[in-house]
Amino acid sequence: MSGTLDFEIVPATNPRTDDERAALMADPGFGRIFTDHMVTIKYADGKGWYDAQLQPYGPISLDPATSALHYGQEIFEGLKVYRHPDGSLGLFRPEQNARRFNRSAARLAMPPLPEELFLESIRLLVQHDEKWVPSAPETSLYLRPFMFSTDPYLGVRPALEYLYVLIASPVGAYFPRGVQPVSVWLSTDYTRAAPGGTGEAKCAGNYAASLVAQAQAAAQGCDQVVWLDAIEHKYIEEMGGMNLYFVLDGTTLVTPELNGSLLPGVTRDSILQLAGELGLSTEVRRISTDEWRETAANGRMSEAFACGTAAVITPVGTVKGSDGEFQVADGGPGEVTMKLRAALLDLQHGRTEDTHGWITTL
Repeated sequence: MSGTLDFEIVPATNPRTDDERAALMADPGFGRIFTDHMVTIKYADGKGWYDAQLQPYGPISLDPATSALHYGQEIFEGLKVYRHPDGSLGLFRPEQNARRFNRSAARLAMPPLPEELFLESIRLLVQHDEKWVPSAPETSLYLRPFMFSTDPYLGVRPALEYLYVLIASPVGAYFPRGVQPVSVWLSTDYTRAAPGGTGEAKCAGNYAASLVAQAQAAAQGCDQVVWLDAIEHKYIEEMGGMNLYFVLDGTTLVTPELNGSLLPGVTRDSILQLAGELGLSTEVRRISTDEWRETAANGRMSEAFACGTAAVITPVGTVKGSDGEFQVADGGPGEVTMKLRAALLDLQHGRTEDTHGWITTL
């Protein structure tokens, strides 16, 4: 029982064998293989959430007029299940993902999903696909909850029907090179989000709009794009789909303030809280590309890194833009970056005591 819903359990009739699963998980990559099951829950205006099912992973049948395909009412989340040294499974701050999911839903005029229903869908899927949670270093089971409108209707209005889906994928490191500094391109031709837009929502359209800028970054020989503010194109906002941090004087962490255009990352918030325990001070404020260049040149900025659920913490080395390029320190992963990364991973993987109450044991 979850809230007012019972889940119908429809187990896969032909799940992967132990040997098949082991072969797939030997080198999982990121987001390219999926477990045996998925969760679906339907919503209808006036009826609420209904027909909750755990069922075999497989295609979803849609009407060609499905409104999400035409008007983009779609949101998603990303979180991970970690296998701890004692064999138990832990989720890292899942309630934060549930709450952000509903903030995204509100921005796109979609119905909220009760937090307990969100969490129960995860518990149920992991219970049935527990063998897919890897144990090797840097691995986890990545969870992708998403929701989209399903009305077969071409009028422009919020839909009356929705489908929530949860799928899972065993993953390795997001960046295949491991903890190596990435190079970034400062995008002045394109804008990720503007004040009053959907920047703080985790919706599909934000990512679709980012692809052309990411292609431009790749054409410049860079791994990722860095987004700047929509008005002046001078203040740093995000790197790809990740939040950014800068280390000044070896002791101060600076991260851009949440202004409605940035995604409020769970990892970003966790780092702000962990910083004090590691003897670091924090500043949440605007930081310009000029300040980035100048502090990198005079040595005040010793490190920069991006953070997010998928990539955890990734150092930034080379910064390129239309007016040239520069290096952050020696371009290698710095001491603060690696210390924060180790602290976060140790906590997520159950190697250190959870004094924050951030781990939900499954």
